[in-house]
Amino acid sequence: MTLTAYPSIEIIIGGRRIGPQNRPSRDVINPATGAVLAQQPAVTAEELITAVETSQAAFLQWKDRSALDRSGILRRMAEYLRRDEQSIAQNLTQDMGKPLAEALAEVRSAADYMDWHAEEGRRVYGRIIPARLAGVQQVVTREPVGVCLAIAPWNFPLSQSIRKVANALAAGCTVILKGASETPSSIMVIANLLEEAGLPAGCLNILWGDSAMISETLLAHPDVKKISFTGSVPVGKHLAALAGRHMKRATMELGGHAPVLVFDDVDAEAVARTLALGKLRNAGQVCISPTRFYVQDKAYDRFMPALVDAFEKIKVGNGLDAGTQMGPLCHAGRVAAMEGLIADARQNGANVATGGQRIGNEGFFYAPTIVETPDDRIALMQEEPFGPIAVVSRFSTPEQALARANGLPFGLASYVFTNSLERADMAAAQLQAGMVSINHFGLALAETPFGGINDSGYGSEGGMESFDGYLNTKFVSRQSRPVR
Repeated sequence: MTLTAYPSIEIIIGGRRIGPQNRPSRDVINPATGAVLAQQPAVTAEELITAVETSQAAFLQWKDRSALDRSGILRRMAEYLRRDEQSIAQNLTQDMGKPLAEALAEVRSAADYMDWHAEEGRRVYGRIIPARLAGVQQVVTREPVGVCLAIAPWNFPLSQSIRKVANALAAGCTVILKGASETPSSIMVIANLLEEAGLPAGCLNILWGDSAMISETLLAHPDVKKISFTGSVPVGKHLAALAGRHMKRATMELGGHAPVLVFDDVDAEAVARTLALGKLRNAGQVCISPTRFYVQDKAYDRFMPALVDAFEKIKVGNGLDAGTQMGPLCHAGRVAAMEGLIADARQNGANVATGGQRIGNEGFFYAPTIVETPDDRIALMQEEPFGPIAVVSRFSTPEQALARANGLPFGLASYVFTNSLERADMAAAQLQAGMVSINHFGLALAETPFGGINDSGYGSEGGMESFDGYLNTKFVSRQSRPVR
């Protein structure tokens, strides 16, 4: 395979591009090989203030552009994503590690998000409220909040960033985007293609560097009105506290530990094969990844051998190699986390049915792993692994399964497999999660809301709910004549 050149990683402020020369920088590493892909520059404190100033100046112009104009730019961006999907996907595989087929799927999903928000942004409606008095008009309007800080994760660096950028720009806001340091190529794609599509300078500024300095400085600035963050629960709680201190809008999409309820009225072997593919997508580094598998007694002995067989057949390797179904973990810290969780499981009597070890000495590969446990005491049942580990446990009654599924403070995604409408409806009603998918993986589409409850955060990205966090509601009551 002939690879396109990995892009230069730059800070972009008001259209000015700043490379890694003559300033602190860090290496961008290929997680499959350990090779250095590029150098990433770090922003200075002074440049953060300039970023806000240029974003605010651009906002004063961008908010008054027609929704049709804004939509046209975003639509062109979607076209360019599809045009360049091969090169974008190759670089995404190089810095994140996921198989090329999955990277291509992410690029196409990002284009769908851009298209959908381009059109939905033309439908941000107000309303007229009938008045109680003659001669009074009551109007509700929606106005963009202003400059938004977006902090995106490394596991889906393109699509997760696009969700935030498309929402904000379509609503008439401007964006300061802090991408994950591990996976910068996707962020440069967004900046480069939006510039090509005609986005004015300053509407999207790109920052790299010290995350704490960036977030604390920008959230304290009076011209930054909102933060959208996708990442871990501890960091999300810290940022939410900062936002609350300064009365800033916030959308928080945090961690999950998705339960799966497999009832005994299904084809257990077929469900196991389906769940194996869902679990090992992106090496399990997915916030909505099915992880806690609760399997009803009568299905368990059919389910487990099929799941083990499916895990053991997965081809693990460099995401650019033909036939690879699962790539490496994104960085060395994820391998260490997997090793710690498996050590805890073994020490506490759980059975490692397959996997449970690192693969090779090059890159950050970890074997697809299944752990069996009779209860929820091991760390794997309490902590999101964010890796290629499924933990399986029996249950007897639906009530028991629901109690265990709801036993953690997380509430992002959950899954149910059953042929009973009664069980499906009961589970959908009683699972404490922002999203429930029954008998398939039906989450994270552009037109559907994506978000959680409890420790998994608040607010939605996707669907008509996308714009709620980016718009102020203004009520105007006007009498036709002044009082005499």
